[in-house]
Order: sequence, then structure tokens, then C-alpha cells
Amino acid sequence: MTGRLTPASSAAAEAERRRAGAKVGVVHFGPGAFHRAHQAWYFDRLMERDPRFGIAAVSLKSPSVRDALAPQDGLFTIAQLDREEAFHVVGSILRLLVAPEDPEAVLSLLASSGIAMVTATVTEKGYCLDGEGRLDLTHPDIARDLAGHPTSVIGYVAEGQRRRRDAGLAPFAVVSCDNLADNGALFKAAVVRLAAQTDPHLADWIEAEARFPRTMVDSITPATDDALPARVETAIGAHDAWPVQRERFCQWVIEDVLPKGAPDLASVGVELTSDVAGYEAAKLRLLNGAHSTLAYLGLLKGHETVADAMGDAELSSFVEALMRDDILPSVKAPPGMDAPGYIAAILERFRNPAIRHLLSQIAWDGSKKLPVRLLGTIADGLSAGRSIERLATPVAAWMRFIEGRAQAGIEIIDPLAAELSKATGVDAFLALEAVFPPALAADERFKNAVNSAYASL
Repeated sequence: MTGRLTPASSAAAEAERRRAGAKVGVVHFGPGAFHRAHQAWYFDRLMERDPRFGIAAVSLKSPSVRDALAPQDGLFTIAQLDREEAFHVVGSILRLLVAPEDPEAVLSLLASSGIAMVTATVTEKGYCLDGEGRLDLTHPDIARDLAGHPTSVIGYVAEGQRRRRDAGLAPFAVVSCDNLADNGALFKAAVVRLAAQTDPHLADWIEAEARFPRTMVDSITPATDDALPARVETAIGAHDAWPVQRERFCQWVIEDVLPKGAPDLASVGVELTSDVAGYEAAKLRLLNGAHSTLAYLGLLKGHETVADAMGDAELSSFVEALMRDDILPSVKAPPGMDAPGYIAAILERFRNPAIRHLLSQIAWDGSKKLPVRLLGTIADGLSAGRSIERLATPVAAWMRFIEGRAQAGIEIIDPLAAELSKATGVDAFLALEAVFPPALAADERFKNAVNSAYASL
């Protein structure tokens, strides 16, 4: 019987060495699996170079992470899934707090001089935004924030910055790690809007002084299943109550506006750039566009997972040609980005047999995904006079996929499910203005290309 993962266990020796003398310099809201597999991993590597930036992990709702990791002194294991697995014990989480149990402890920490950065993975819902992307002042959590009882991440950040201003301290940098377009700007606008309701001068101070960089994060992180703890225990010789797993590939892109004194994340592989939007566009078109292509064509050919589809030589060759010859010309690579190398990395990720990424999961919600993943690339190709024959193929495959599900009586998971279930034939799909811009749907080159691909499928 192996013992639990603790600082005294042999498995934790390297993690303990890295965090020897470390102090909390980062407060993170939302320490779920993605944070622990992603940002905590970067800070674990940074602690070896700079011990000032350990993490205090704050749960806004549930004590489950605290309860699992506190007996392990915050230690946990990352299982990197690839052809060969690798296991890494992470020691960057130095404190574990549950905000509803002791909000004052969280606020006191935010106001302390050693805190240089606040990060967050709270999902889109955690920002309490309305349909227009502005802070929803009627949201129950925001109402509590306004009543002087911080509840949301917006409320904690606003109150933390107020206390720093009143103490004569510089504001901490605020780094959203959630998959929201323009996440830093949305976060800042929400905090400023909340502050303005009770203290306009604080809102002005945050607007002028605080940094909220835009970011992009990427690493497939499957949920921890019942089998993972046993695999980890066999590998490291200690029982971990809540390990996490992810693919080997890991990317963190941050807008290069961090203030003086911020953690030197570039030293551990974080990409600092003036063009986060360029990285997001490359991800949407190259990675997500190729993902959707694999999903619809792969399902039509009877494949189940991304790795299965990439094992189909004809399909994998088609997707690689699509990325290199048809999508890449429409991508404006940001400075410092190796676009051909990025494509090669994506293809290698797709082939990873250890990641069971179901094509069916990627295929749903196509009415929302196609416009941003493929149709913009097609419109750019038409404007430039390039061939769109290959690009039209996944669009036609989506149509065939929807028709097949409707005919088989299988539920269509899509915001436009009712309309899609009635669509038959290319013209019926192209008439859906919520998916296809009228100018694109009316373009004879596009219509002909889609009709040709539809017939061939």
C-alpha cells in the first residue's frame, strides 16, 4: 500500500526542492483542472528561477479542490498524455482558500504588497456579463458585490484594487485565462463598471493604472476519470487524491503589457506578443477549422476520434493540404509566430493516440462554429481569387452530417436544431442567414464549390 502524496514522499522531492523558500505572489481564482494542468505548471517551473511567485488558489464556490489538496500541502500530479506518458508533481500552489468561508482572508491577501498578479479560470459565466458583453448589474453575485459582500471574481478584484489604492500600493496585473475573445478588455471593463457604481475615482484609477492583458491558452485537458489516480499511483509510487491529465502540448500567449515587477513568464515558455488577436485567429482557422473538417469528414467515413481520423491516410493528407495550401494564406501570422511549425504541431497533436477526442463532440453546434472556423477563410479566399474547392468540402460534409442525423432521428445538438432538422439540399442550408452571410451564399463560385463537394459526398 503506497502512502499519500505529501511533501515527505519521494515523489514530491523535486517539487519540494523547487518551492523551497517560495512565497505567494499570485492569486488565482478558479483552481479547476485546467488551471492546475496549465498555469500552475508554468509557475511551478518559474519558482525554480524566482521563488516570489507561488500561487494562492481561491475557490469561489466549492471547497472540493481545497479538501482534496490540503492534506497533500497543495501538491498534485500532472499526467502528460502522449505515445509515452510522463508524470510531473507540481508544487506551485502554496495556499488553498475557499472564498465564502473566509472572504476577508482573500481580500487581505489581494491587498498585500507581495501580490503582483491575479489570474482567473472561472469560465465565461464567472464574469457575470450580459448579452452585450457588459457587466450585468442585476446578476445576483454582482448585487452582493455592490452590497459590500464580494462574491464574484469581479467583486474580489475590484475590492482588492481599492484596498491597494488606499494603501498606496500599485495595482496587481489581472490575467484572464478563459477562452473569451478579447478577455482582458472584457475583464477590465467589468471591473471598472462595478467600481464606478460606488467609487468613480476608483474606477478611474483602475482604468488608468491597472493592466488587464489579453491572453490565449491552449492545451487539451480531459477530465480526471476514475482510472487516472490508479495510473498515477503506479507511476509515482504515491496516492494522489486529485491528479490532472493533459496533452504534452501547452501554450500560453499574453499581451506584452505586463507592468514592471510582474513574473517573468517568458523565461518559462510563455509567449509575450503585441498581437494576441493574431494568435487567436490562427488558432480558430488552423486548429479549429481543421478540427471541424476532421469531424464532419471523419464521421462520414465511420471514424470515432480525432486520432482515428488521422490514421486514415487519405483524410489526414486532405487536412494537411487544406491547412497549408488553403487556410494558411488567409492567416496573418503575428510577429514571432512560426506558422508552418504551428501547423506541424497541430498535426502531431491530432495524431496523439492517448487523447480520446470524440469527433461527435467537435461536430455539434456547427451553425456557430462554421462561420468563425471556415467561412471567414472561404470569404478571404474568394476575395483573393484563390481556389476554395477543398474549403467547401467540410461545409458540404456538415450538411450531409446534419441530414444524416435528421433522417436517423438522432437529436441535433445545435442552437438552430429546429431549422436544421428541416433542411435538405445545399440551397436549403445556404438560405440560413444565421450561418451563411447572404453575400457569401449568393456567390456562384461558393455555391458551385459546395454543390460539387455535396454531390461527391
